[in-house]
Amino acid sequence: MEILKLIEILEDKIEHAWTIPLFNRILIDKEELLKCVDDISTKLPEDLKQARAVKEERKRILSEAEAEAQKIINEAKEKAAAMVQEHEITKAAVEQSSQIIDEASRKARDLRAGTQNFIISLLSQTEERVAHSQDIIKSALEEMHSQNVTRQIESDSQN
Repeated sequence: MEILKLIEILEDKIEHAWTIPLFNRILIDKEELLKCVDDISTKLPEDLKQARAVKEERKRILSEAEAEAQKIINEAKEKAAAMVQEHEITKAAVEQSSQIIDEASRKARDLRAGTQNFIISLLSQTEERVAHSQDIIKSALEEMHSQNVTRQIESDSQN
């Protein structure tokens, strides 16, 4: 800023002015002093305009930065929510698949037990029928033996 430079020049003129001993006073050329003050007065509005422009630019940049930060925060929240939802969906899918596997295992056990009971029942019935058939065969054989023996006895007695 030029204002600061002009103030430095003014300070320099005051420091290098003629000093009046014992009175703590100085002598300054009135024209030089008025010219410095006039230069400062002229430059002051220009520097103030620049300062205002810088201040407004700073405000605009901060506003844009805040808007961008808010946008980033919102996107992060949305992404986090999506990740949580995806995690919940995955968790629910794993839980559901676990339930399906458990149900299938239970049904397979029940089916195996039912099949074994059916086979045992079928084999028991078959065993009973075979035993019954053996009894019939045994009776038939005994009867045939008995008839054979009787015929032989009759045949032997006729001879």
